[in-house]
Amino acid sequence: MRITRGIIAGIVLMLCAGCTGIAGMSGGLKSVTGKIPLLRNSMGVNIHFTDPKPGEMKMLAEGGFKWVRMDLTWSGTERKKGEYDFSAYDRLLASLDQYSIKALLILDYRNRFYDNDMSPCSDEGRKAFAKWAAAAVQRYKGRGILWEMYNEPNIFFWKPKPDVNQYVALALEVGKEIRKVAPDEQYIGPAVSQIDLKFLEECFKGGLLEYWSLVSVHPYRSKKMPETAVPEYVKLRELIDKYAPKGKKIPIISGEWGYTTTDISPDLDGKFLSRLFLCNLMSGLPLSIWYDWHDDGTNPADREHNFGTVKNQFFEGRDPVYDPKPAYLAAKTLATELGNYRFVKRMDVGDSNDYVLQFERGREIGMAFWTTSTNAHSVTVPLRAGNYKVISNTGDTVESFTPGREGINLRLTDSPQYLRREKE
Repeated sequence: MRITRGIIAGIVLMLCAGCTGIAGMSGGLKSVTGKIPLLRNSMGVNIHFTDPKPGEMKMLAEGGFKWVRMDLTWSGTERKKGEYDFSAYDRLLASLDQYSIKALLILDYRNRFYDNDMSPCSDEGRKAFAKWAAAAVQRYKGRGILWEMYNEPNIFFWKPKPDVNQYVALALEVGKEIRKVAPDEQYIGPAVSQIDLKFLEECFKGGLLEYWSLVSVHPYRSKKMPETAVPEYVKLRELIDKYAPKGKKIPIISGEWGYTTTDISPDLDGKFLSRLFLCNLMSGLPLSIWYDWHDDGTNPADREHNFGTVKNQFFEGRDPVYDPKPAYLAAKTLATELGNYRFVKRMDVGDSNDYVLQFERGREIGMAFWTTSTNAHSVTVPLRAGNYKVISNTGDTVESFTPGREGINLRLTDSPQYLRREKE
């Protein structure tokens, strides 16, 4: 977690022109949710609390988020050597259960009782961390939690400095202990900052794909468009397939990624949120976690204060309890319009800059469409007869119409829009 900063059933996925398709993902998707997911089941958000404020979890759920990602810190739960207190996480999980939200919990960081409060590097430290992690997993097994091994160990979060060999040794120790006490739980990693292929390959060479159900990455890219991550996923997919145990399909997830509104405008931030979730789903990623739930401060010049989907100030007794930013409205609209649909394919409309994604819910078709081109323009898409409406990225009705003989003309801009058939 950036504390100090920073699907598909029986189809071939269609990515951007010239990119290699990511196939064979449907089996891996089941390892996250137990079934091929609806769009809404792919949407998550990072939080920084175990005790939500009154009304906070309700607002988060109404934003369309079905997952939260949160640190489960070693130092905060083993305050006496060899004794564990997970009561804060009992409360967190109970609050999530009220809204049917699932948790990705990060097994992370250090403890003052071991290795001089540095990241575990000794046999004693690794065994103690693994014992603690296994105790947590055993306590909450069967709740559908994703257990993530550390956070961004390839940068400064690994103390005193990143060491992939130390990380692999620790992750293997943890994997073995989890397998002993709860072999059916989902153990994932390595939650690297960006898509660090060198660090990732060393993890794979070290045997961690034997234990991991998913590979998590944090594809941050400052002001660059979300679509630029797609070819990187292709390279990572090839690397995973090279080292994975025979017959084991291991999906990629975007475990943490967002944009700060000190770098880009709030409006563009909202557009990027939708495009991020949609591009990741198109690329075969069954889960994406947006960073962050709410702004971590109020200084408009501080990057770390401005990653949220909602602003920082809490308004007790008010509904909503936080002021929403365009990113929140974008997430809510995406979940509302296409949340109960399943991704089918990216339609070929003749230009690699244009994204027209087809979704289905039974016999009903839904679409998400936008372009990365700087010029707005129209494309024609075939569609069967019926009454349709187009909704903007933040929930406004753009237009309603009935297709002509050639289909419909969709006007593509840099802002995602959604098409759905209106109820008769």
